[in-house]
Amino acid sequence: QVQLVESGGGLVQPGGSLRLSCVVSGSIFSIYAMGWYRQAPGKQRDLVAAISNSVSTFYADSVKGRFTITRDDAKNTVYLQMNSLKPEDTGVYYCNKDSGGWTWGQGTQVTVSS
Repeated sequence: QVQLVESGGGLVQPGGSLRLSCVVSGSIFSIYAMGWYRQAPGKQRDLVAAISNSVSTFYADSVKGRFTITRDDAKNTVYLQMNSLKPEDTGVYYCNKDSGGWTWGQGTQVTVSS
């Protein structure tokens, strides 16, 4: 049973930064491409960033240049550094394989507001 535990969210002012972490247990983490997803209030869950096992990356246009996804295979952890945050970045952030497929974790809430 794969378990995904996200953390690092919070309330931040526009222009601020947060670093999200996701620890994966119960699977061989290093072989999978991983992604961070965002679900804004009343909207579907969308992929915002992904990283392959060869550390190539993908970013949605809305976060390109502001967010950075990294991974530490020794710690079974994927990170999302979020800079220059905007109110439209508000939502619950989840990690999963870049194609989804594992049971979703509880996510971590990010609220960008003054």
